[in-house]
Amino acid sequence: MDPSLSVDLNCDLGESFGRYQLGQDAEMMALITSANIACGFHAGDPSVMADTVALAKRHNVSIGAHPGYLDLQGFGRRAMSLSALEIAHFVCYQVGALAAFTQVADVALVHVKPHGALYNLASKDPETARAIAQVLAKYDPELVLVGLAGSALIHAGAAAGLRVAQEGFPDRAYLPDGSLMPRSQPGALIAEPKAVGENAVRLVKEGLTKDNQQVKIDTLCLHGDHPEAVKNAKEVRMALEAERIEIRSIAP
Repeated sequence: MDPSLSVDLNCDLGESFGRYQLGQDAEMMALITSANIACGFHAGDPSVMADTVALAKRHNVSIGAHPGYLDLQGFGRRAMSLSALEIAHFVCYQVGALAAFTQVADVALVHVKPHGALYNLASKDPETARAIAQVLAKYDPELVLVGLAGSALIHAGAAAGLRVAQEGFPDRAYLPDGSLMPRSQPGALIAEPKAVGENAVRLVKEGLTKDNQQVKIDTLCLHGDHPEAVKNAKEVRMALEAERIEIRSIAP
């Protein structure tokens, strides 16, 4: 196995709340190396957060906060008119909440990855990206900031002194500029598990072209709410292992 060719597998988890159940957390946790846990704004609640942290600990999966907009009805996928400072406060609030649960469980909080519409905004808006990166660097400079490969969030994280992880999406189609195709467009979601696995290998081996620059992928996102989530995750793992690509966490 070539140690220079490796990738993390992350998944958005802990997105149930109250009696509402979403995702296949137990099955997915056994197939990934990093978990992005919802912090109660776009999804999740205190009990779900605690249970998901415990589940990640049992599987030795690295834990990250997954802060989003305060938008349960829209699952954090609707844009909101907030200032960069308000966004920084929202992120700080949610990261601190999950950090309390990781401290109680005696596990590390390794990374932060924004969710949904907030992720998309931070990927392209430098002011939002800086606000998020700077508040995280002040809170804990050892955190890893996960963002769309080659995006404004990655640049802001590096400028703030954070370690960054450049993310690729094997189950999503891309636009020519390296951004994700909007979910509303036909073909935005890649549904066939074998195609998802092939796309994962391509992203790791070839990187992503962003503004005519080749970007190395550090972590691949496996969407836990995808109808074929578990099949996709298994196919991705098999495809990567067949190419002798090491699967390992972004944790230091």
